[in-house]
Amino acid sequence: MVQEQSTDVVRINARRTDVFDIFNFRYYIGPNPYLDTGALVFDFALTEYRDPLPIEDYIAVISDFYPHLAEQTYQLYADLFARVVSEVGKLDIGLHLHLWSIKPYHSYVRISIQALHERTARAVVYLVWDWFESITQDEYFPFEERLIKLQNKFRESVYGGPTVYALWQTAYQQGIPTFYLWEEGLMQYGYGKKQVRGVATSFDIDSHLDSEFTTRKDDCKEFLERLGFPVPKGDIVVSETEALDVVREIGYPVAIKPVAGHKGIGVTPNVHNSRELKSAYDLAVLAIPEDESIRVIVEKSIRGTDFRLLCVNGKFVAATERRPPSVVGNGYSTIRELIRRENRKSERRDTPTSPMSKIVIDEAMELYLDAQRLDLDSIIDRDRTIYLSKVANISSGGISINATNKIHPDNIILAQDIAQHFRLTCLGIDVIAKNISQSWQAGNFAILEINAAPGILMHLNPAIGASVDVPAHILATFFQSAQDAKIPIITFNKITFTALQALIDHILLKHPQWKIGAVCREGIFVNRSEKVLSQDYNQNIQTLLRHPQLDLLIAEYSEDILEQEGMVYQGSNIVVLDNPTEMEIILLRDAIDGSMAMIKKNNNVSIQHKGLIEDLILELETDFFNVYLQKIDSIL
Repeated sequence: MVQEQSTDVVRINARRTDVFDIFNFRYYIGPNPYLDTGALVFDFALTEYRDPLPIEDYIAVISDFYPHLAEQTYQLYADLFARVVSEVGKLDIGLHLHLWSIKPYHSYVRISIQALHERTARAVVYLVWDWFESITQDEYFPFEERLIKLQNKFRESVYGGPTVYALWQTAYQQGIPTFYLWEEGLMQYGYGKKQVRGVATSFDIDSHLDSEFTTRKDDCKEFLERLGFPVPKGDIVVSETEALDVVREIGYPVAIKPVAGHKGIGVTPNVHNSRELKSAYDLAVLAIPEDESIRVIVEKSIRGTDFRLLCVNGKFVAATERRPPSVVGNGYSTIRELIRRENRKSERRDTPTSPMSKIVIDEAMELYLDAQRLDLDSIIDRDRTIYLSKVANISSGGISINATNKIHPDNIILAQDIAQHFRLTCLGIDVIAKNISQSWQAGNFAILEINAAPGILMHLNPAIGASVDVPAHILATFFQSAQDAKIPIITFNKITFTALQALIDHILLKHPQWKIGAVCREGIFVNRSEKVLSQDYNQNIQTLLRHPQLDLLIAEYSEDILEQEGMVYQGSNIVVLDNPTEMEIILLRDAIDGSMAMIKKNNNVSIQHKGLIEDLILELETDFFNVYLQKIDSIL
């Protein structure tokens, strides 16, 4: 078996008793010399403290958590280490990160791991390192506890929201370029003039007026009523006394909720008496943001089941039944213990991919239990189901059930009629119905509210029933294919400031209406206007790709930039290489289908395009500029 050599230098990060050392970390936001995607790259070596255990001993322990890893053969410790880091990097929540590579050098091995969030990826590497060292020392290692901490770290990152991650993963799988705009707190899908920016299911093409209007639940309800849609009877009140006056008109049961609210916070349905009304009113007031005036909706409660209808681009896509969280008694456990046991289930990990959130114990739950003459310390009879909330709020532990195939055609038309009154990419319509399979016109059906930024995980990964690929529907609204998200890109391994200016001028003569972004190590341009060049080279390129009118990008990527920063984008339409180094050849690796590559080595030029190869011999050094100018003309 081939083994790594021990490092001949002083250990860098290793502790005195460590047998492995890890150092020289580098994070790449996009394609780099080691992987064609964002990656964390680091060096791995053996120390001289003592020999590691046989590889099989490490596999024996690790396979208790990842049995399939025992099915592989590993020639190097680095090979096993990389494979384990890649597996742990999925965080046991099914993240799409699965690419890795190793590159042996004389005294160390360079490991590259696909990564999305740098801090989480680094923490994964350190976890695996500690795990290997504890195996070497035959010590207990709290792997599951450490993994949960990593899940939480990722959950708190900009990629950790269920909707954000689902859209990111789908875009990655479809080849739609995506990156995070840190200054704006937005995701960008696509390049230049093809781009769409947004956060979760809100996008820059949405009407901010319509989005704001949906938060004014009183006005929105009146609007829907005017259009003839079924809404519950009720009114807006500013005091508990006014709430009682409304109840005298419409009768119990009623629902109480704040005008300014979201995620079901402060909502209490099925209020049956004045005592419950007081508690419900107080909860609604507490949920109102401090900068908002007190305005509370009191409306007739409709008996039935809670459903979320989702429309994308004005078209119905999915229906999900939402049930409140519940526990089933066993005859000896308290409700608190049953909740704790329920929350330990893998389905309730409360991660970007888990179908259910953890059940949240709060004042509203305790009041609801009290109304059932129960409390958190009550012991529940075997097989008795206890509902813990009146509200079917998924983010507080509710259960989602796919109902897309059950919905009546009239209810689909109703949802689409509502959605088409709003210039919003995504619209969630919350309704209550006795039977979603019956037409709303038969009665026992009401629209509770509409949401301009609905979550999508309940549809994509319901607790019960088949998945509906909502992210694909959303991205298809903007891009019919990955190519529709991209603008033409010309990549050089070297180009001078003067040559770049001349190339821009030449293209503008042919396409005077175009907006061209161009950058080399000496300068950055938008058409003929020179801009401020950032020391962070990739920031220059990202700024250009963020330009909402950009038609074409021209960029230089030399060996030093590739090694230090990697690339922002993946795929070029034209690659021009002038005596490239071995590392610069990777610019050809990610070229898109149908691209053109021009490679100059001394006086010889090879032009490759659509399977054809043309070889030229240059007489003068300056002739290469004229050659690629002519070929670029034929492509653009």
